[in-house]
Amino acid sequence: MSPSARIRTVAVLALIGVVVAVLVLLTRPKSDDPGERPVVDFYAAPAELPSKPGTLIRSEEAFGALPDDTRAWRILYTTTRDKGEPAVASALVIAKSGVEGERPVLAWAHGTTGVAQDCAPSVQMDQLTFGAIADLDNVVEQGWVVVATDYVGLGTRGPHPYLIGQGEGRSVLDSVRAARQFSEVSLQSKTVVWGHSQGGHAALWAGILAPTYAKDVDVVGVAGIAPATNLGALARNLASAPGGVVFGAYLIASYSAAYPSLDFEDYVRVAALEPLREMADHCISDTQPLIDLAQSPALAKNYYSRDPDSGSLGARLAENSPTGKIDAPVLIAQGTTDALVLPATQDAYVAQRCASGSGGPLDYRTYKKLGHVTIIAPESPMLSDLLAWTKARFAGKAAPSTCR
Repeated sequence: MSPSARIRTVAVLALIGVVVAVLVLLTRPKSDDPGERPVVDFYAAPAELPSKPGTLIRSEEAFGALPDDTRAWRILYTTTRDKGEPAVASALVIAKSGVEGERPVLAWAHGTTGVAQDCAPSVQMDQLTFGAIADLDNVVEQGWVVVATDYVGLGTRGPHPYLIGQGEGRSVLDSVRAARQFSEVSLQSKTVVWGHSQGGHAALWAGILAPTYAKDVDVVGVAGIAPATNLGALARNLASAPGGVVFGAYLIASYSAAYPSLDFEDYVRVAALEPLREMADHCISDTQPLIDLAQSPALAKNYYSRDPDSGSLGARLAENSPTGKIDAPVLIAQGTTDALVLPATQDAYVAQRCASGSGGPLDYRTYKKLGHVTIIAPESPMLSDLLAWTKARFAGKAAPSTCR
């Protein structure tokens, strides 16, 4: 193996190792409950699909390692693809037992897990280990109900709109609508959306879409944690970032599936096509297969054949960057050592939002020596800030702004 290939392999191993380690930290030991089992039929769309988005189709209890006195359920609901095409998506609903009355909703948008159908967090044997929900113990202690979408195309029939804003945002909003029809919990109208990485992108898009697509979902705050914002800059960075080749494979697979005018061959070197396609078939938890693929000599150098921020792909990446107006207060949290979503890129995004002068208050917070994954680790100081900010949104307090 060439030195450059070894470096790339080590980078992929290091990134996946960090992701897995943090997911373990974010969760508890797996439960031995016999209810833990693979599920397949649950995610199948009914023969006659309700046309109204956000309609609850079915539910069942979900098992896994939960905080004390907490229950979880898996739900299937309707949403929409582009051009108004009806689709189904799944989600987890998590709530502390014994809390009376209507409760605020915390909509969680998970970070990258993959683009294949079995990469949905709720599909996993322990649904709370994969796509782990940040600070879950403290969240449920507040009495908030967590509604955690898988997004359309994960668990349910694909394709999955990875870093495609409309599809992600609608999945988030429709999961809240469906959860309100779920008889096991009683929900307030107020909703705060949290999301990390891909989920930060989805959360921002949910904030953009809420006033027009889902006025009934009262979004009172949107928090993006290391969110993917300038997608063109992100795509360029993935060619050299530690482990970025995996996320690059997901991005290209998603966009080539969503947009008929785009294909792998348009932007990827011929030699790199096969290993990238194989990568896109694996979930981020498939550590060894991804490491094996990273050793391919074809991936020893930049896999792009042209600048991804150019031509048709560049136009689509710009179209899906979350630059639209968000009426609700926004919090963006960014680690200063993030090698995937670069701090300078995030700074520029925030500056652009501030300069536009439209939308709700924007609070931008940076965290020294925290990276893309460690920013949501249990010891991260960001979590207590996020919790306090969210409490204030539910309480109806004036939101702070760091724009000058």
